[in-house]
Amino acid sequence: MPGTLTPDLLLRAYAAGIFPMAESRDDPQVHWVDPRLRGVLPLDGFHVSQSLARRIRRSGYQVTADRDFAGVVQACAERPETWINAPIFQLYADLHRMGHAHSLEVWQDGALAGGVYGVVLGAAFFGESMFSRRTDGSKLALAHLVARLRAGGFELFDTQFLTPHLASLGAVEIPRAEYRARLAKALQKQANFTPPGYADQSTGASSGKAGGSAASSTGASSGTSI
Repeated sequence: MPGTLTPDLLLRAYAAGIFPMAESRDDPQVHWVDPRLRGVLPLDGFHVSQSLARRIRRSGYQVTADRDFAGVVQACAERPETWINAPIFQLYADLHRMGHAHSLEVWQDGALAGGVYGVVLGAAFFGESMFSRRTDGSKLALAHLVARLRAGGFELFDTQFLTPHLASLGAVEIPRAEYRARLAKALQKQANFTPPGYADQSTGASSGKAGGSAASSTGASSGTSI
């Protein structure tokens, strides 16, 4: 892909149903991806195991939104194989400054324990990557993210691909045509990543109130742990 990729072009690509990836962190090229089967996580079908629900209610951690976007992206790239190269990192940093990319952080003992980030357009959230440095770090991040998206009126949570990990949470694969139809519908509406009752998370409030929302509004049930 030419080096003229801009944040505006990236947003148009998401609206068209495609997204960028690099072959590795050292590959300077960025490629468009348009999967035949698309992973989505139904916001009313997120699976929370009994053990995770107990972990959420027990608290002992802190949830914030957009406090350390760069730190979350960097943590997601800290693995042997990653599609996040320097151009992609910069593009998402630009989208974050524009208000189109957001992160959700989980903190324990003052350090990042887990997190997730993605892109927002209309009522669609395009999940990009997540990480975990402590037990249940990414599980807690996803549970709180789903609760936030539901409260904010989102209709589509795009996971790009379906992995066994995501399938255990309730994610499914749908054909490209069906995904694009759902995307077009979501783009016609406007959701709020900071709905009432969640604004305090951006300033680093404790996980108590939001924890109850994450354990209940996602439909906690016994099942496969994340």
